[in-house]
Amino acid sequence: MKKFALIVFIFLVLGIPNFTLAETKPFISPTLNAKFVLIPSGTFIMGSPSSEPQRNRDEKRHRVKISRPFYMQATEVTQGQWRRIMGVNPSHFSGCGDNCPVEMVSWNNVQDFIQKLNSLEKTNQYRLPTEAEWEYAARAGTKGPFYTGKCLSSNRANYNGKYPLSGCPKGEYRQKTTRVGSFVPNAWGLYDMHGNVSEWVQDWYGAYPSGMGTDPTGPSSGSRRVVRGGSWHSSASVCRSAFRYSRTPGSFGGNLGFRLVRKP
Repeated sequence: MKKFALIVFIFLVLGIPNFTLAETKPFISPTLNAKFVLIPSGTFIMGSPSSEPQRNRDEKRHRVKISRPFYMQATEVTQGQWRRIMGVNPSHFSGCGDNCPVEMVSWNNVQDFIQKLNSLEKTNQYRLPTEAEWEYAARAGTKGPFYTGKCLSSNRANYNGKYPLSGCPKGEYRQKTTRVGSFVPNAWGLYDMHGNVSEWVQDWYGAYPSGMGTDPTGPSSGSRRVVRGGSWHSSASVCRSAFRYSRTPGSFGGNLGFRLVRKP
């Protein structure tokens, strides 16, 4: 941990732009055989500026502090990993294979999965990311619409390339999920944070608070849970780092999945 603390200090204090977590040791879930990368603590601006193309009003910019490092799954939970815990594969795109993301799972289904996984590993450390953790990790130090830059190429993410962000070139529309990890990861080693399947997060949906927040967890109650990242079916605007939408906890679809986080 001393080496990790030194790396984080250099990134936050000296501002070296090409910081990655490549030298830090990942955690491998013994049950899922899933890789989790260590995300450093830090402060970032959550939301989008008024100049960002196709932004929405609920993306109000505000400063957020993530006070503790955490592990995030490098890829979305796969069909094979879901079957290993739950014994079935609910996915619409089941023919895609065990290394494709699981979908057709509701927020409620995901909570059952997490409970069983924690029980199998005799821990209580696995959970969904908060909305703030998700955006912080997706950005990996970037400030634009995507961690790939101002435009999202369909060569770098699985989304509906017929609908790029305003001013960006069109690309391929695959009309289905792809194997996790098929495209370039962000600087912190996370794959498919833009596209493939949209991802459930822990928070109830609600307006952002005013002023700076530390480890925010969203409203204490609500009727809809937040979904992030966009999917194979989404336009580029929905795949932006700041984009947020919501679904009822019992909702599911062939474009809706998740990834996990856990404590170091």
